[in-house]
Amino acid sequence: MAIPEEVRRYWLPILLAAGGFLFQLLVLPKSFPPSHYDALGIQRFAPVEKVVEAYELLSREWVAETNDQSTVDIIKIRYAYELLTNPVLKRDYDLFGLDHHTDVLESVKEQYQREHFLKIDLPILKDSLIQSTDDAFNVLTYEALVSAIGEDYPLLILVYSKGSPRCAQFFEYWKQIDTRLDGVANTATVELGDTRLAGYFAEKRFSQQPFFRNGIPALVAYPANCRSPSCYMRYPGELTVDSVVNWVASSIVGLPRILYYSKETLGPQFIGKNSHHKVKAIFFSSTGERAAPFLRQAAQEYSSYASFAFVLWKEEESQIWWNSLGVESAPALVFLKGPGAKPVVYHGTFSKSEFTEIMEEHKHQELQQLRSDTSLDLGCDARGHSRAGKEMMIWYCVIAAGRPGVELSKKRQILRKAQDQLRSAADESTGNLEILVQVASAATALKDDRLTFVWLDGELQKKLCAFYLATDYHGACGPRGFEDDNDKPEVFIVRFQRNATYEALKADKKNNLIETLQGQDIPDASQLVARYNGPDEILEINKWVSQIIKDGDTREIPYFTSKVPDLLPEETSKEWLSGTKSIRSAGKSLKERVQNSGFSFSDYLTDPRVGPALLMLACISWGTIWFKNIQSAQKTPTDEAPKDRTNKRRRPKLSPTLFGQPTETGTDPEPKDAREWEIEDSDSD
Repeated sequence: MAIPEEVRRYWLPILLAAGGFLFQLLVLPKSFPPSHYDALGIQRFAPVEKVVEAYELLSREWVAETNDQSTVDIIKIRYAYELLTNPVLKRDYDLFGLDHHTDVLESVKEQYQREHFLKIDLPILKDSLIQSTDDAFNVLTYEALVSAIGEDYPLLILVYSKGSPRCAQFFEYWKQIDTRLDGVANTATVELGDTRLAGYFAEKRFSQQPFFRNGIPALVAYPANCRSPSCYMRYPGELTVDSVVNWVASSIVGLPRILYYSKETLGPQFIGKNSHHKVKAIFFSSTGERAAPFLRQAAQEYSSYASFAFVLWKEEESQIWWNSLGVESAPALVFLKGPGAKPVVYHGTFSKSEFTEIMEEHKHQELQQLRSDTSLDLGCDARGHSRAGKEMMIWYCVIAAGRPGVELSKKRQILRKAQDQLRSAADESTGNLEILVQVASAATALKDDRLTFVWLDGELQKKLCAFYLATDYHGACGPRGFEDDNDKPEVFIVRFQRNATYEALKADKKNNLIETLQGQDIPDASQLVARYNGPDEILEINKWVSQIIKDGDTREIPYFTSKVPDLLPEETSKEWLSGTKSIRSAGKSLKERVQNSGFSFSDYLTDPRVGPALLMLACISWGTIWFKNIQSAQKTPTDEAPKDRTNKRRRPKLSPTLFGQPTETGTDPEPKDAREWEIEDSDSD
């Protein structure tokens, strides 16, 4: 069947008109169901007196013999009466369109739909109000909002109603959320009775009526140091403790996530891939829940010192963890503090303060790395001081330098054990007297903080490594070449000495030369380097260190300084930044603008302007098409301009001459030597 030409021509206005009529007849009525005021037959927002009057009038008809109302209709009227005579429920319904007890209405209708209305157990709404709230909750007011959001901590706000049973149930969750966010974010509550503040956090319909899209309770949050009341973010997820806490920690505070690993992935993906200088902190959990916010905050604060991981404890794998890490059960916390170091295990749960103390104790490896941000604290920088203080004039630093790998790990283990041996020898209660005699100078220097053991990444810090070892980039220093297995870590000691005269001049600032040298960034202490060429035995290394210290403390060595290459900063990128949302104010991000504007296609289904707009567009498009058709029909062939035949190109004329040359008069040309013959008269008559 062919479509008529008129229909094909006017398909757009027909489609728009049909959409407008369908919206007005089908969609719009469903978006505006009858209100509780309609059930009582009174005007919307009528006062309580009108509600009581209308109910009493309707209830008189129920006992009349002519009563034809169904039980369901009577239940609707009774429910509307109880809701609209309750000040709290009426307030929520009138201002925000909230009906907290629709489930009660549906259950009563289903229970008594076949019963007589006199059998209904009244009142329908029993104990509809929250009797009391915990006074410990911080109640936020509109006047205190600006000062509350300007603090260093983020702010999570609970918007609730005293008439909502759902809010009453959520208060138990709110207590747990408040406890878990302690020290990470502040919390506050807003009751719908504070209409000014509650209306500010609500979304707006086309009529500017405030409403809560997901009902009550509702959660909004402000990032730290927010300067505008409009930069809040609405919580879009499920109202559970774990979901809310994770949203605040990730999206509002921006804390890193701590991932879970299995026994197969813990070694290659966590221990093997994380930085060599970091302590590995491994949590064993029997529940598999997310890391608490204070643990994630610690992962951020100690990101320069430690890496964090979670492992789900399984009974069938308990023997593996006991043999490898010494973990007996979960929950537990394990610290791995360098190659070959014995794991440090803590069993049980920890509070935030307890965990902070443990982290401060174990944030460093047993053998620390010489880095750009630790060299001054370790006393291995000529521009700083020894760990013994500014008054110490001579101190030492033993360094194991090499490219990260198996060989360097072995050297680090040996140097760490040498350090432990000196500590043990210096301990009077457990010290070995025989060993102490051989390493007395080194043990005393270590005890007095004049001696430090560290390791150096020779691949990253190639310039400093080559400077100390007086070598090119090979063996212990420089980048590893293709298929280059020539890794030869080396152990050396650096002697630092301050010049007393130089220190005095610098303190008094009497010599212009001192200021000139300071401007050139010349180190304050002289450095002498000695390389170790002996066997990889702990006692031999300590003997060598002890002899160097003994000679360095007793011999007169000239004061000599030279410019030392700077330590390169370690990698500053954080692995957790890739999975963390960038924190921006809600008014700046396009995505957050859309989310906080409350944009939803379903909102247009409640806008009565959509139907008339479609009909108006249909009329405009129909008029435009009709006008174009009229214009095209009025055009005739006589209206067209006549064709200009004079401008037509002439066909070239063929030449009648032999050589194609045209004549002047258009006749045959006369030969050059032609003569005209006279014709005589004829003899005949």
